[in-house]
Amino acid sequence: MEVPVRPLFEVLGEVPDYRTRRGRRYSLASVLTLVCLATMCGYKSYGAMADWVEDYGDHWLPLLGIERGTAPCVGTFHAILTHLDASALEAVLGQWAHSVFQAAHAKTPDKTVEKRVVAIDGKTVRSSAKQGCPNAHLLSALAPVLGLTLYQKAVPSKTNEISAIHEVLEALVLQGRIVTVDALLTQRKVAHAIVEKGGTT
Repeated sequence: MEVPVRPLFEVLGEVPDYRTRRGRRYSLASVLTLVCLATMCGYKSYGAMADWVEDYGDHWLPLLGIERGTAPCVGTFHAILTHLDASALEAVLGQWAHSVFQAAHAKTPDKTVEKRVVAIDGKTVRSSAKQGCPNAHLLSALAPVLGLTLYQKAVPSKTNEISAIHEVLEALVLQGRIVTVDALLTQRKVAHAIVEKGGTT
């Protein structure tokens, strides 16, 4: 049975828009979709995103309801992304990622271990100091077979992963999944939490 996956543009439309209607030139979903596209192409700073849209946006802008020649500028990306509710965005993207994961499993529902694995690990974000946030650390849940991040949470440091993992587990669908963690998180309480949600370790 095929599980439908909603288009990312439609999903991003559920992120709360903090802006008032007056002066709003672009829909939030349009700008966030451009951010996703630019980021996947390796353009990560505000200026780089604006450059990507200028170079490659002709195809995408009409599809996102933006008239040609009126692409978002670097100031627009900065203003929107610096005031965005990051937690709400993470929640929306996390739910969408789960739907992608479930759809992939439903399409080829074999019992191979690789397709059932959810890997939880913490990493310090590369180049975070250049972005004004030195030693930014994320605890992430990944579907390795898809290269897909299912959920992530910022933590102050690696030692804080222990207190943060329960929030990560609570946000995940673990029924029938095999959950792997690094040595720091191999604790009895963590194992119990995984099993209670239908997963195995």
